[in-house]
Formats: sequence, C-alpha cells, structure tokens
Amino acid sequence: NARRCQMHTAEELFDLTQTEHTELFKDTVHPWDALQRLESYVKKYEGKGKNQAQIKGSSFIAADVHIGQGTVVEHGAMIKGPAVIGKNCEIRHGAYIRDNVIIGDNCIVGHSCEIKSSILFNNVQVPHFNYVGDSILGFKAHLGAGVKISNFRLMPGNVVVTDSDGVRQDTGFTKFGALLGDHTEVGCNAVLNPGSILGRGSVVYPNVCWRGSLPPNTIAKNASVVQLIAKQPR
Repeated sequence: NARRCQMHTAEELFDLTQTEHTELFKDTVHPWDALQRLESYVKKYEGKGKNQAQIKGSSFIAADVHIGQGTVVEHGAMIKGPAVIGKNCEIRHGAYIRDNVIIGDNCIVGHSCEIKSSILFNNVQVPHFNYVGDSILGFKAHLGAGVKISNFRLMPGNVVVTDSDGVRQDTGFTKFGALLGDHTEVGCNAVLNPGSILGRGSVVYPNVCWRGSLPPNTIAKNASVVQLIAKQPR
C-alpha cells in the first residue's frame, strides 16, 4: 500500500535543507524508507573516513568514520562506524555510536548515550542517558535525560505505524524506533514505543510512555494527579 499516511511524509516532518544527506529521502513514499537505505549509503565511507575531530583524551574511532571540522570527541567515547558526523558537534565522555549512523552539524551526543542505525539532522541534542535506535530525529529535536526510543516489539512481528486518523500501516521493519519532527521536545525519562511519530513542534512531557502519532504543535502529558498528604510527626 503506497498510500501516504497523514503527516507521514518527509517534507511534513523535516526541513530537508537541514541535512547534507537529502539523497536518503529522495523519492521515498514514507520517511522511514530512508532507514532502509542507510546501510548502503554510509558504506561508501568504508576505508575513506576523514577524521577532523579534536580528540580529548583517548577514544576509539573506527577507520570508516567521517568527522567534520570543529567536532570534539571526549575521552572514553566509542564510534564503531560506519558513521558520518558533521561539523561542530560534541561527542561527550562515554558516548557509544554504533553502525550506520549519520549525525548532522552542531549536534550533541552525551554521556551514556547510545545511537545505532539512525539519522540526526542538524542541531539535534541527545545529551544524557539516551538510547536512539533505528530512528530519525529532525532539526533541533531534543531529548531530555533518560529518554529511550524503543525500536523492537516485545511480541513477534513487524513494527506498525498508526497515523492521526487511526490508520495502521506495516513498515516492513522488525526494528524501527521513531520519527521526531523538527523542533520536537521529549521530557526526561519518557519512552517512545516502536513506530512512534512526533509531528513538528510537538512536546512529550516527562515520564510519558508514548505510542502512535502525535500531531504537530501538540503536547502529550500524563493526567495523573499528585496527592499532597500532611506529614505526621514521629
């Protein structure tokens, strides 16, 4: 089914001028199709990686990793590759960047953050204790501390995307995390379940366990009530 789900086109989610890798999105029916092209796209850097990073201390950086000027890689980071990292990024202590990753310019990958098989547009911040797998994060997307993007179903089967009209579509992927549109914010310790899509400018509050499609400029928050109870003297 080649029908484009509502809100599920690359142009609606992402400003494609904010990545040097627009080729990944050319003629895609759905934006997650870019993830299917990712492995073959980054393979052209195998053995040809140009590392222009400022390395502070000791880090592991594979030969097939390309890093742009002005990017700082701190002590203890591991970048396995193949990977392409843009200019003026911060790859902080303890960051783990696995196979088939593209990171744009001016991005932050922080301490104890793991990224695999994902595309980060320019100015994305993944700063503290985050997991990002098989996902696309748009321009200026930001994850709060402890946010996890789950990319694998507990039950067997492909990941299914549900649009804002409730129409379900099989992505064909057994591993697929989330699409975060430009300027999205995800609060601390939130979880994005496989196949989540966040429209441009949307916000997921802390501790929310989100599944499905969030329309642009919309806030998702828990409705739980915090109780106030008088403290009893001991």
